[in-house]
Amino acid sequence: MEWKEILIRYGELSTKGRNRNAFTGRLRDNIRYAFADLPKFKIITERDRMFIRPHEKETMDKIIERLPRIFGIQSFSPVASCSLDLEDIKQTATKVMDSLDRTDKTFKVSVKRSYKPFEMETNELQQYVGSHVLRSFPEIKVQMKKPDIDLRVEVRKEGVYMSAEIIPGAGGLPIGSNGKSILMLSGGIDSPVAGYQMLKRGVRLDAIHFYSPPFTSELSKEKVMDLAEKLSRFGASVKLHIIPFTAIQQEIQKQIPDNVSMTTTRRMMLKIADLVREETKALAIITGESLGQVASQTLESLTAINAVTTTPVLRPLIAFDKQDIITIAEEIDTYDVSIRPYEDCCTIFTPASPKTKPKLEKVEFYESFKSFDDMVTQAVSDREIMMFPKKKEDKFSDFL
Repeated sequence: MEWKEILIRYGELSTKGRNRNAFTGRLRDNIRYAFADLPKFKIITERDRMFIRPHEKETMDKIIERLPRIFGIQSFSPVASCSLDLEDIKQTATKVMDSLDRTDKTFKVSVKRSYKPFEMETNELQQYVGSHVLRSFPEIKVQMKKPDIDLRVEVRKEGVYMSAEIIPGAGGLPIGSNGKSILMLSGGIDSPVAGYQMLKRGVRLDAIHFYSPPFTSELSKEKVMDLAEKLSRFGASVKLHIIPFTAIQQEIQKQIPDNVSMTTTRRMMLKIADLVREETKALAIITGESLGQVASQTLESLTAINAVTTTPVLRPLIAFDKQDIITIAEEIDTYDVSIRPYEDCCTIFTPASPKTKPKLEKVEFYESFKSFDDMVTQAVSDREIMMFPKKKEDKFSDFL
């Protein structure tokens, strides 16, 4: 089947008021960026829908394959076109229906007659096309309420457009429509899922990873790079900041009692993330923490850790069960990368019996014997920065 265009439905964007154009404009720019490696195509933006018109069949196929990963799209449909000639309309309806699985399916025809001078009224054309489909495909039955297939026919001045397949989109909001935040990307299962959840709400990501050689290997670093690459597939680039953390962790081991060392480690990480956030003009910090999952994720621990910053710390997985997180990780294709047996710095230095209810005043007291501020500043200064995806030409980075 040769399709003419792709019809995109906005979903949640349709509920926006006066700023709707800003959201749809962002979606348009994200689509352009996501398909920057493909030959040129046309995007037409309307109030409640958008159309993509590729010039080549190969481009159409690739767009249909990748479009489900673009946030801000509720659903989309490949659309065929023909002239206003009635015989041409019948032949096109046959081709559209023939491209679908019709086994044990019901159908109806919906007509939108935007071009009023057309020779048939809406009901007439609906019956005309419907009766032709029934004659051509006797195995299918008519059902007007909630049919399996809705053959949509739109009559415009330049021709007739038909679609029947509705492909689910990623939903959510276009990336970049809700600003930028720093994702603390550990390399485990949780943090990539947290990043995905925030991407879906329109937040653009810079990621930060703490790297402690020789205690963590080059393979652990490569794992995080692969996760950043995976997250960049959802319609916007991801900048990854690799923070050298060995010296700080060694100092923590010397100065801080073992049972609260993890709390201080997380506090230093949050301080570093906050400095990177300030430099990059991000608005918040994102973590993959889930309440009670480990010792550093109890309410008492989170309170002690949060005390080092006034920046909003977003925890989209805070009420998720582990299995819920794993399910999403499998769906977004990060799970197999996350479970590679290369540990991050937090895992390497985990104490045998960490406190689950650390007292903030005691943590601050232990930290007062050593100023970590210069080490924190130095770690930020010495960071390595990478951009993902690696291979894509960033033609539209200014839009995102």
